[in-house]
Formats: sequence, structure tokens, C-alpha cells
Amino acid sequence: MAGMDFAMSAKAADYHQRLTDFMVEHVIPAEESYDRYRLGAGPEDHTVPPVIEELKKLAKERGLWNLFLPAESGLTNLEYAPLAELTGWSMEIGPEVTNCAAPDTGNMETLHLFATAEQREQWLEPLLAGEIRSAFAMTEPAVASSDARNIETTMLRDGDDYVINGRKWWISGAADPRCAILIVMGRTNPDAASHQQQSMILVPVDTPGVSIERSLPVFGWQDQHGHCEITFDNVRVPSSNLLAEEGSGFAIAQARLGPGRIHHCMRAIGVAERALALMIDRVQKRIAFGKPLAEQGVVRESIALSRNQIDQTRLLCHKAAWTIDAHGNKSKDAQLQVAQIKAVAPKMACDVLDRAIQVHGGAGVSDDFPLARMYGWHRAMRLFDGPDEVHMRTIARAELGREKTPLAAAVTR
Repeated sequence: MAGMDFAMSAKAADYHQRLTDFMVEHVIPAEESYDRYRLGAGPEDHTVPPVIEELKKLAKERGLWNLFLPAESGLTNLEYAPLAELTGWSMEIGPEVTNCAAPDTGNMETLHLFATAEQREQWLEPLLAGEIRSAFAMTEPAVASSDARNIETTMLRDGDDYVINGRKWWISGAADPRCAILIVMGRTNPDAASHQQQSMILVPVDTPGVSIERSLPVFGWQDQHGHCEITFDNVRVPSSNLLAEEGSGFAIAQARLGPGRIHHCMRAIGVAERALALMIDRVQKRIAFGKPLAEQGVVRESIALSRNQIDQTRLLCHKAAWTIDAHGNKSKDAQLQVAQIKAVAPKMACDVLDRAIQVHGGAGVSDDFPLARMYGWHRAMRLFDGPDEVHMRTIARAELGREKTPLAAAVTR
């Protein structure tokens, strides 16, 4: 880890200032319009609030676009980390209007790494331009998808086509009317070794046999983009839609999920910072038992614990980002540290949000403040992209397999 330096580069500092201004001047003030539109649309209506396209145009004009992808922005993962954190302050708007929102970011990474020239032209270019959106279809309702070897959806070769049959759920983004393409993971060769049975293929949403059955709510809240259950009934797509080669599904998933996981964690830090800011504002204004809540010892402890957790998480996140930059996303060190931050960041965000909700009282669990919605998303984050338990298992296995240091050997004779 020699040479590790988390200081913001001049380039990152310039982006940070411009993105801060954009968030303060345009994004956060737009939340009221966004929420009002979503409330009026109703939970089953996934129409895009007009303010989103207006803000995307502004972000493009300011050069605050596709910041997540080093090949486009020229930013390292470490340089991007504090920028993703800024967008997390407005988790429903900030990432999308800078074209840095999941699942598109992971899908663009995947297409950038594994797509053919034709596939890139058809799907990656419009995604990079923000003209369409996409979804990633891996999780299934019938099996424990935390072990992707369980995935049952079949993608069987038939002449020049693949025929897909199966059911997926929690497919984020698929209800958005702009969603044009799905990256689907399924079983192409059930007789191959366990990690070579799965492949990924591109499936346009309007392909016959693709049915979006419903969008699942998170703690009763319907996301504009949707988290969908989808059936694939004899869906036929050309073999040219396959990503990379048959049996490479696991390798593609690892390449896709590493950056995606750390991006979620970067944004979670911004969410926690917003929750802490709301907590501090609330306790300074609210009087209970003859004095501001801020003078209550238990409240001060909540503030201090939150600050400690946020800063600890940020350091771990930046360390993981630095390691990806220095050693590559596939290195064992990077994979371990991404597992660590994915286990830590959502839990931290939930902890800070829970404290903020508590000091807001009844208002904290209402829609008058964004805290309940933010909590719901980050509680779900402890499940998606691998549940906490899977990441903790990875961390524990690394510890148990690590060679003893001289000191550890000395004290365990």
C-alpha cells in the first residue's frame, strides 16, 4: 500500500467545485418539483418527471456527464469517489442527471469492456448520450440468487438464435419508459463446470415474449424506474446479441459488479452526510424539556457516532477506490476491499439515517422529510449486489487464509 494518497487532485477539485455548485443551484431545488410530479403521477405511473431531462441538458453543458467511466471522463476511481458522494446528497436525482445512475453505469461498464463494435454502436452510444436507459436481469424469485450458480433461466442455442425462458425479479430500471435494453444472465450449458454454465445476452425490452409483470415497492415506495418482475417466454434473440462468449457470465458479472458496488457505497456516504445535516439542523431548532435537543447528551452522542462512522466509511471507500486504480478491479486486494466497503457503507447509512429519523420524531417516518425513503433504499442496499452475509463471508475467508505475520506467529505459538 506504499504511496497511497487520498488528497484530491487539481482536476478532481475542479470537478468537485463545479458539481457542488450544480447540486446546490439546480439539483436540490428541483427535488420539490420531482416529488410533486411523482406524487401526482401515482405509484403505478413510471413517467419521467420533466425536470430530469432539463437537468441532464444542464449537466451536459457544464461537462458534468459520465463522470463514473474513466474512459469517458479521464477520472480515476479515487477522483470519482467524492463526486459520486456529492450526487448521493440527492439520491433520486443527482446520479441520474449526470448519467451516473445504476444500473446504467454497470451496464455501460459491461458494454465498454465486453461488447462488440456493433453492440457498442447500438446500445452503448445511446446510453452514454443519456438517450435510453437499461436494466440488468440476474436475480430470480425461485432461487437464492446470492449464489449465482442457482440461476435457472435458460438461454439455449437454436440455430442462429438463443431462446430464453425464465423469470427474474428486482430488475431495477425496467419499468422506466426509456428502458430499451436488458442484459440477461442465464444458463447456456447446464453440463459445464459450475462457473461456466452461465452467459449474458442483450435482450431488447420490446422483444416478443418479454413481459414486465409488476414493479415491486420498497417499504411501500414505488421507484420511478421500477424494480420489476419479468418473465421470458420463448424469447428469441440472435446469437450476435451474446456478450463475449458462452460460459463467461460469471467473469462478466464480477467485472460489472465491482465498480457498481463501490459506486453505490460512494453515494451512500453522501446520503449519510445529508441525514447528519438534517439531524444537526433539527436538534438545534427543537426544544424539549426546556432546552434544545442539541444539549441532550444522548443526542450529542448520536451526532458524534454518526460523524465517526461517516468518516471511517469514507476512508475505507477511498482505500478501495485507490486499490482498484493501482492494482485493477480483478486483483484480490481490490475484490476484498470492495467486499469490505459493500458490507460497511449501507449499514453505516442505515445507522445514521435511523438516528436522524429518531430525532425527527413522527416527521422522520413521514414523507415530509426524505429520511424514510432514504432509509428504505439503503436497507435494500444491504441485499442487492450481494447481501451483507456474502461479503462478510468473503472477508472472513480472506482472513482465515492469510499467512500469519511475524507478530501474529509470535503471539500464537
